[in-house]
Amino acid sequence: MFRNFSRSTVRVLIASNHALFRHGLMSLFKKKLGVKVEIVAEVTNFESAIEVLEKHEVDLVIVDYDDDQLNQEDFLRRFVGGGGQKRIILVSLSNPESAMLYDRRELPLSQFEEWFEGWQEASTKLKVSSAGVDKRNNSSRSNRMKHFVVAGFLVVVLTVLLILGAGQVRLLPVAASTQAQPIDQLFRLMFFAIAFLFSLIVVFMLYSIVVFRRRKGDESDARHIEGNTKLEVTWTTIPLIIVLGLSFLGARSLAEVERPDPKALEVDVIGMQWTWRFEYPRYGIVSNELVLPVNKQVVLYLTSQDVIHSFWVPEFRVKQDLLPGGEEFVRTLRITPTEIGSYKVRCAELCGIRHAYMESPVIVVSQADFDVWVAQQTGESTDPVERGRKWSNQYGCLSCHSLDGSKLVGPSWLGLFGSEVKLADGRTVIADEAYIIESIRNPGAAIVEGYPNVMPANVGQDLSDERIQDIIAFIKTLR
Repeated sequence: MFRNFSRSTVRVLIASNHALFRHGLMSLFKKKLGVKVEIVAEVTNFESAIEVLEKHEVDLVIVDYDDDQLNQEDFLRRFVGGGGQKRIILVSLSNPESAMLYDRRELPLSQFEEWFEGWQEASTKLKVSSAGVDKRNNSSRSNRMKHFVVAGFLVVVLTVLLILGAGQVRLLPVAASTQAQPIDQLFRLMFFAIAFLFSLIVVFMLYSIVVFRRRKGDESDARHIEGNTKLEVTWTTIPLIIVLGLSFLGARSLAEVERPDPKALEVDVIGMQWTWRFEYPRYGIVSNELVLPVNKQVVLYLTSQDVIHSFWVPEFRVKQDLLPGGEEFVRTLRITPTEIGSYKVRCAELCGIRHAYMESPVIVVSQADFDVWVAQQTGESTDPVERGRKWSNQYGCLSCHSLDGSKLVGPSWLGLFGSEVKLADGRTVIADEAYIIESIRNPGAAIVEGYPNVMPANVGQDLSDERIQDIIAFIKTLR
């Protein structure tokens, strides 16, 4: 075809809306046909082709026969008549073994219709000749289906193995509340869905890498694939349905978790750096342990005295932040314990240097044992030292001050009373009753050297003068 051109370099214009078609022809001309070809331009419509032809000398026009966006009749009418060595070729990707070639030559107008009918007949033959290609396409579809079946089977196998493997490992602690049941059900459902999606992605990725890898010596281009509307609608619709379904199940689980009980026990939970305090308004009890009766709903009213904390007992599954700022920011959490035992409440929000140690016991007992505990807590001791020990525990003093001389966030209470204390401002004072009272009421007034000023300023607001005196009596015994 190229030997008939008078110039040593063939000047080519390519018309196609498909980038792969244009780039493939350029690669073919330059690497495989061994001819010197100059690509004058690449256009995507007839009007652009005319503009190029008016400005440049072109020997050959190649038109993408499969491109429905190109008006092929315009190209033929433009290039069939006239003189010169310009030629037009219609190339079909659906039948790469043949192409239609039209030399530019003059035709009387009376002969044009006859010629055009011949061109249409040639087009029909081209479509008929593609029947063999259709058979190969059917075979290709069969092979693709085999790949899908094999990959689908591997997806199912991997999904089952992941689910069975997870069943051999305890992913969650024991469920010890009514609220844990709907949460665990939703967790299992989401785990199954994630296991399937993980298997789907990994299997198809690895299968494609292994089975469809480029073979040694294969320099051919990959098959050009246009968009697939059905596939795009499918992979948009299915995830949308899944997300909506999970949203519905999540809303239903949340409604079950928050279902109120008018006979619920009320407990005020106060978080502070770095301890917990639990108050039972019905009984007038203040405790550093959360004691709950089994199978009875408890409403926790949560607030913070300093920074944001988060109430979390893993066995109960529920978690709620505690916010500073007073009654306006009080949060509620409902728990119905179902298993008698000892647990721990942890702070799940980073709150300072001793965040990791902000734990308190949670004890679930029978109703009878709970009544006994209430009776013990409401009976006031006549010994101020015992009362001072009790207040020190309940108000979180011992989370920062040790009783054995070890250094925590604050100075140890061991041997404190009556000793000389060197302050951060260089002064030295005696740790008497006045010093201890001032340190509780106004924590920033006398900071001990070597310790940070982190004691909450509102600690003294919750302690009466009598309880402070009890704490001082307790400190005096620590020698």
